[in-house]
Amino acid sequence: MHKNEPRNALIEDVAVSVSWIETSDTVSRHFQFQPDGQLSVSIQSILKVLDDSRPFVHKITESFVNKFFPSGFPYSVNEGYLRYTQFRALQHFSSAALSVLSTQSLLYAAGLRPTPAQATAILKDGMQHVGKLICSNLGAQMDSEPKRWRILVAARATRLTIYSSFAKEGNLSDLFAKGEAISTVFNVLGLGAGIQLASTVCSSIQGKMIAGPLLSIIHVYSVCEEMRAAPVNTLNPQRTAMIVEDFIKTGKVSSPVDLRYKEDLLFPGQLIKDAGNVKVGRDFHKAIKRSRLAELKEIFPDEKFLLSCGNRWTDMVLEHNATGEDALRGWLVAAYASKMEKSISEWNSRTLQEAYEKMKLVMPTLLPEIQAKGWHTDRFLDGSGKRFGF
Repeated sequence: MHKNEPRNALIEDVAVSVSWIETSDTVSRHFQFQPDGQLSVSIQSILKVLDDSRPFVHKITESFVNKFFPSGFPYSVNEGYLRYTQFRALQHFSSAALSVLSTQSLLYAAGLRPTPAQATAILKDGMQHVGKLICSNLGAQMDSEPKRWRILVAARATRLTIYSSFAKEGNLSDLFAKGEAISTVFNVLGLGAGIQLASTVCSSIQGKMIAGPLLSIIHVYSVCEEMRAAPVNTLNPQRTAMIVEDFIKTGKVSSPVDLRYKEDLLFPGQLIKDAGNVKVGRDFHKAIKRSRLAELKEIFPDEKFLLSCGNRWTDMVLEHNATGEDALRGWLVAAYASKMEKSISEWNSRTLQEAYEKMKLVMPTLLPEIQAKGWHTDRFLDGSGKRFGF
């Protein structure tokens, strides 16, 4: 009798305290423990009004999140998504408002007198088509440096790469759909605000000269902040050099989240001394001297990279099928050689050989750690498309 008492007490506690609702498509299931310990399930259409005693603000907030954020947010996305979304919304709002003022001014200069709404409709589609044509040949460079090209010209072409950096559970389509929904809403709000401004305070040239620069500053700042928030996890020259630099200095591997605010968005090609001053993408005949080709192939047997030391930087050339792992191997050799000899011009075959042997000892443990941090090492996006093959 005494043995059953704790169990009965537990059942009573569970029956009183545990109940939950599960939703799926258009069906809501309410689960609850009965006093006898049995689990009861009641099913009803989710289209019907449920007895929801939550405050109205909570209901609206949940509805907004479900509509404009991926399922499972914030656990289904990588860090930085909320900040990225906030500045993306601000960027679309300011951009749409600015487009109304700028297109109206452009048509005024051409001798036309359109309304703000007509001006926006006339030029919007045409400018998008021109942008697509201009950027069609820059795809490889945009994959390598999506943040830089997003700031400069190409919003649509770099969108998928940015969204991919936030996808955590194979939910790229959900991310894309919800992100475009937010963009549409704030574009519409921005157009409305721009039309209102153009019809009132910005109807004069003086008003446009005040509102135009202010909206431009907000737009550029928002784009920069949203790009800084994106933890892009593909390997390009800049991010690879930063990973190697941090590893050489601290012995630790930085994650995409760690490096996102350290990336140079406008000038990503700057050399990093502690990572060996490596430059990728030069023509093979310019990067590798013919007299040293056989020697370098002997130093780096069976590797898909070659290193050649110049006066100011180290050229690295990659084979056609080289991956991010191959680039990391080459960068690590250059970094170790740079650590051994302060001046690049003093590097010799012995220095490269010792650095290569050190890299081979470190790489088996370093590579899994890099992958565990979320980096994709199966490809290397150098952006130039200049590779070699024997």
